[in-house]
Amino acid sequence: MAEFVWEARSRAGELRKGTMEADDQDAVFQRLRAQQLNPVKVKKRAAALNFKIGTGVSGKDIVTFTRLFATMIDAGLPIVQCLDILQGQTDNKSFSVVLRDVKANVEQGATFSDSLRRHPKVFDPLYTNLVQAGEVGGILDTILQRLATYYEKSMKLKRQVRGAMVYPSVVFFVFIAVLFILLGWVIPSFKTIFKDLGSSDELPALTQMIITVSEIFIGYLPLVILGMIAIAAFIFITYSRPRTKRIYHLIFLKLPILGTVLRKIAVARFTRTLGTLLASGVPILDAMDIVAKTAGNIIIEEAIQFTRARVAEGKNMAPPLMETGVFPPMVVQMVGVGEQTGALDAMLNKIADFYEDEVDVAVSSLTSLIEPAMMVSIGGTVGVVLIGMYLPIFSLAGKIKAE
Repeated sequence: MAEFVWEARSRAGELRKGTMEADDQDAVFQRLRAQQLNPVKVKKRAAALNFKIGTGVSGKDIVTFTRLFATMIDAGLPIVQCLDILQGQTDNKSFSVVLRDVKANVEQGATFSDSLRRHPKVFDPLYTNLVQAGEVGGILDTILQRLATYYEKSMKLKRQVRGAMVYPSVVFFVFIAVLFILLGWVIPSFKTIFKDLGSSDELPALTQMIITVSEIFIGYLPLVILGMIAIAAFIFITYSRPRTKRIYHLIFLKLPILGTVLRKIAVARFTRTLGTLLASGVPILDAMDIVAKTAGNIIIEEAIQFTRARVAEGKNMAPPLMETGVFPPMVVQMVGVGEQTGALDAMLNKIADFYEDEVDVAVSSLTSLIEPAMMVSIGGTVGVVLIGMYLPIFSLAGKIKAE
């Protein structure tokens, strides 16, 4: 997307100026006319002057800003005054700079939503489109409250998933560290002891196998490290390419247990986002386009875009959703009921509530399966190594006793 500088006149004849991010000039003209403004001049801004700041702003900062902003708007404060107060109150310097620029742009005559679009790394398309819908409908405070609620639930969902993966990740890295220590230092020390005792030629098969693995590990350690780096680099490079990334995403969804969890997360995100957009007055085709871009999985995104294309042809949403084979039948049926009753947004939010609870249960179940499996792996590995290393000592002690 490019950034355009525009001038337009309101119905009252007032000249307004601002900037807007869009794909082309036609998109800028359409947005301005949708805001009941008559475009006078639209010019593409040079890339060198493109102002984008987005690093260092957390989801919590966005939620707090949105809640406070909604309260101030509901109290009747002007947008510029709200931005001035919130810009001075925030402790995040990066966010303060962003809000200062948004405020300056609004003062120059730009709409609040277009001012937010100058910072796509901070305010995503979902946020800016909902704000625009609130401006057009005169319900900005209500829209902001919905946005805050949406982002709070989205953050809660992410915390659940990340929190569930912390302990298994720590255990996995501990397992790798223990394996390196055993193969690199512990087993060679026992090998030296056996050699000094003169029993290195009469070692049990298990002990000899463990020592051989340790020798291979030490001898090829540089290659092992280079191999791990090469695998990590290969995954990173291929994951950054759309075609191969699609393969990864398809594999993720088809994994035995993890795939079910990921599918439920995708359904919860899809229904929550689409329900919020529709309830805020965003047209269904625009809403589905936004939802597809924020799906987080290429397979899910393709399914939503396929459904959007069928809806654009005049069809209902439920049949093409079923055709994709991505969404569970229960979800499709509930969407169909929502379309028939004219309460699709409410039905989507109910589905989201249900699947967010399902994600909580699924993540807990996944954690309860992973933890014992990893503990058994660590305990089993250490146990086999210890048995293998102590077998020659027990054998030697038996010989000494017999003598």
